Amino acid sequence: MAVNLKGRSFLTLMDFSPEEIRYLLNLSKDLKAKKREGIRNDLLTGKNICLLFEKTSTRTRCAFEVACHDEGAHVTYLDSKSSQMGKKESLEDTAKVLGRFFDGIEYRGYDQKVVEDLAKYSGVCVWNGLTDVDHPTQILADMLTIEEHVDKPLHKVKVVFVGDVRNNMSYAWMYGCAKMGMDFVAYGPQELIDGIDPVVTAAANEVAEYTGAKISFSSDPSCLKDADVIYTDIWASMGEEDQIPERVKMLTSYRVDMNMLKATGNDDVIFLHCLPSFHDFETTMAKTQMELGYDIREVTDEVFRSRYSKVFDEAENRLHTIKAVIVATLA
Repeated sequence: MAVNLKGRSFLTLMDFSPEEIRYLLNLSKDLKAKKREGIRNDLLTGKNICLLFEKTSTRTRCAFEVACHDEGAHVTYLDSKSSQMGKKESLEDTAKVLGRFFDGIEYRGYDQKVVEDLAKYSGVCVWNGLTDVDHPTQILADMLTIEEHVDKPLHKVKVVFVGDVRNNMSYAWMYGCAKMGMDFVAYGPQELIDGIDPVVTAAANEVAEYTGAKISFSSDPSCLKDADVIYTDIWASMGEEDQIPERVKMLTSYRVDMNMLKATGNDDVIFLHCLPSFHDFETTMAKTQMELGYDIREVTDEVFRSRYSKVFDEAENRLHTIKAVIVATLA
């Protein structure tokens, strides 16, 4: 089936069919191979892209900027200090202005409604770089990494997301696994499982009915058995420092360590993480919290640096999958 995504915004994987997601993954592989061979396509020559960041990032910003530059586009970066959006100018007005200047807009911030309204009012392609409830470009990178390191088709892969199962990465993985017919398990404390947004689970389960995906939740470590991917995320983001004591108490037993990997019974299991990660005490935040008596590491350094860890391949793949999204929707 021919796939044409030109003019489409990329707000959530729930807006795309399994065939369209497969197209984006295949395009990512092709663009990655060409970059490694030094082949420039210049598929975005003459395009102007706005990167609108209300929330800071390393990988997302660099991936979008390099992807655009690789293909000949020009980039303007706006953070919360250099834009009047929501302060002296409404989101709607800002979107209408940016849509007249730029061919596409990337947004990274908080409320999903913001990225949806940008797409609604700007009249150009809008790409979701992260919101509080979704992170679709990250999931594409994760799937590409899985296909590079797990000798199974995606619909036979089991992903166990460990820790704070209510966060945006857990939700994004539910959507991704539902769309691609994968086995997804959210593994965390029952208190957090009970806090999962029922709208998210209902949407994922509805899709799973026709793709054959499995979406489940457990606080029992037996759910780790036969996992192909162990995935985790930090327990508290910047600005959530006041929640650290509670999170550490609740999640310490869910820290990813070698025993957890062994519990899968799969010697080829891989460890993935969207990054940044607290895996040692070489960051200001980890050091400061440890001095206060709180070990905020969500994964041990042993696992993070082990042969099971593919986190830096995963980080690189942000570039290639983001480039594929931009090219597919804008070129």
